[in-house]
Amino acid sequence: MKSFKKIILELIKRGETISTMESCTGGGVANAITSIEGASEVLKFSAVTYSNQYKIKMGVDADVINEFSVYSMETAHEMALNISKFANSDFGVGITGKLNRADENNNFGKDNEVFVSIYYKENYYDMKISVDKKTRKQNKDVVINHIIEKLGEILWGEELTK
Repeated sequence: MKSFKKIILELIKRGETISTMESCTGGGVANAITSIEGASEVLKFSAVTYSNQYKIKMGVDADVINEFSVYSMETAHEMALNISKFANSDFGVGITGKLNRADENNNFGKDNEVFVSIYYKENYYDMKISVDKKTRKQNKDVVINHIIEKLGEILWGEELTK
C-alpha cells in the first residue's frame, strides 16, 4: 500500500487539515493517516459510520440515502461535506460502497463498487472504484491507494508515484 507520508507533510506545510467519514473501509483511511508521524497535526476527526442511522446522525441527509441509496456518489458527497463541516477541516473524505459483499439491508448497487468523494474548497473530487481482490483487506488497500493518488492530484495537480 502507498503511504500518506507525502500528503501529511504537505498538509502540515500548508496548515490544512483532513477528516474522514468511512463506511466500507472501516477506518482504514484514518488508520493509514495516523500511521504517519505528524498526523495529529492534520487529522481533525474520523468517523466510521457503517449503518445508515449513524451516517444520518453525522449529517447525511436521509432523503439522499432514500432517493439514491446508501451506495451512491450522492451519499459519498454528503459524507465528505458533512465530516468536513463537523470537524471544521479543509478536506473531507466520504467513503461508501461494498467490498465484494451483498448487503441484505441495502440491496441497491453492485457488490464490488466503492464511491469516494473528497470535499475541498467547495469542490467535490469523486471516484467510483471497482474492487475485485479476494480479501476485504486487499480491497480496502485498493481504495486507500486511490484516495492517496486523488489527494496528490488535488494538492499538486499530478499523480503520486510513491
